[in-house]
Amino acid sequence: MIVVMKSSATDEEVAHVIKRIETVGLKGHLSQGVERTVIGVLGQTFLELRDMLEMLPGVDEVVPISKPYKLASREFQPEDTVIRIGDIAIGGEEVVVMAGPCAVESEQQLLETAKAVKAAGATILRGGAFKPSTSPYHFRGLGEQGLEFLAQVKKEAGLPIITEVMSPSEVELVASYADILQIGARNMQNFDLLEEAGKTRKPIMLKRGLSATVQEWLLAAEYILSQGNPQLMLCERGIRTFETYTRNTMDISVIPVIEKVSHLPVIADPSHGTGKWYLVTPVALAALAAGADGIMVEVHPNPDQALKDGAQSLTFDNFQQLMSQLRPIVAAVGRRLAAPSVKVRS
Repeated sequence: MIVVMKSSATDEEVAHVIKRIETVGLKGHLSQGVERTVIGVLGQTFLELRDMLEMLPGVDEVVPISKPYKLASREFQPEDTVIRIGDIAIGGEEVVVMAGPCAVESEQQLLETAKAVKAAGATILRGGAFKPSTSPYHFRGLGEQGLEFLAQVKKEAGLPIITEVMSPSEVELVASYADILQIGARNMQNFDLLEEAGKTRKPIMLKRGLSATVQEWLLAAEYILSQGNPQLMLCERGIRTFETYTRNTMDISVIPVIEKVSHLPVIADPSHGTGKWYLVTPVALAALAAGADGIMVEVHPNPDQALKDGAQSLTFDNFQQLMSQLRPIVAAVGRRLAAPSVKVRS
């Protein structure tokens, strides 16, 4: 349930409500929006709680939340969440483009790619230092050396970075380098990882699991939000179906579904969603037309020689063409393309 406070409620009254919630073994989660202040009640509630809370000073009403996910629901927060990284806003009127190689292979490869995608209009550099692989014999990333390359290229190219964290023990290390922590599809229900990442207060992107339902996805998001970290975005990267022609089946319909039931921004990953470079552009355009707040695209200077996911990576020229095609789509849905930030965190 949520406790909606009166517009005239004081800080002391808000604090008193949270304290009262905690005295019965529950947790109060404060959300102060533009139009209202609400307190989410987390835990197993009981019938008498509603009457008890409605009698407290400053309380306007107590509303049950029907969804099993509480903090991620629009019932808890009607306004869209907007995540800010420097001058870049994710989830507002602007559309962001995250681009770069699937895996960091060398500093030269990463820097060359970063300069190319920034020149084309990308706002965030993606690159994996730690890479999950279906086979233990495939390339699994450079580890901390890859993080060091990302940090150096960030300084030289002036783009904030997003990179994947794969285990709770690596969260502190990755967070010391990354602007955004990515949690991959295979780790969507690694609950220890979700909670540890949530504790960092860093922006987080949570990818949808290979066969996850919308409810399972949002409940995974709840683990992060329940740690007091509101800087969370979701990423649709395709789900596993009977179809084998594409790597995954990109679920475009889930984008407006999420925007209806949740306030969290949604990013689309057409590279993993299709697995084929020539499908990336049309699927990216479809995702933006459906309301995605941004796209994540894999770009490599020589896809044929990529150590990871070359078949779904765009060349620099193909990425430039994608950017030129998405601009009119973004304008047609009443939004604008985010420009590279001039305030990049060190």
